[in-house]
Amino acid sequence: MRKVLKILHSIAACGLIGGLGCYMILLVAAPQETPAAYADLRHAIAAISNYLLLPSLAIVLLSGLLAMATHHPFLDKGWALLKAALGILMFKGVLTIVGAKADHAAVVSRQIADGEPVAEVLDAALAQEWLALGTVMALSVANVVLGVWRPRLARRTQSHAQRTPEAAAGTDAGSGERARPAA
Repeated sequence: MRKVLKILHSIAACGLIGGLGCYMILLVAAPQETPAAYADLRHAIAAISNYLLLPSLAIVLLSGLLAMATHHPFLDKGWALLKAALGILMFKGVLTIVGAKADHAAVVSRQIADGEPVAEVLDAALAQEWLALGTVMALSVANVVLGVWRPRLARRTQSHAQRTPEAAAGTDAGSGERARPAA
């Protein structure tokens, strides 16, 4: 079960980062000069979000939380707890991006109806979208780095000298002789 969860978690993380990358590439490279081209871009972004980003995020979160629940040592690891916290932030970020599309369309249509220039409205909306995408991408990469690196984030309760068997026996490491107190 643990290996299956790890494989699901890793593949879904690839899907999440890949989906964010596709989203960013579309924003940079897709034609947006006409209202029809912009509508097509938003349709493609919606497809990536609905079929790749959201399912990948759901699998990453569920497999990560299930891995923590089924493998109890993860509950004592600071890196695993940090990954869980970052995962929740990613969830919020992805939902913000997906939710922003609907809000964005409503705002733009309202402002177009009011006769405001479209370019200014789109530039402001795209700036917010890039900020959200950059944040979620950074969180995603940080989660992958934490999962691979697994740094020791727990507080150390004993020094190294107190944990070694030689220190516990009062012997000098390597010589087998009792350590002499410093004069």
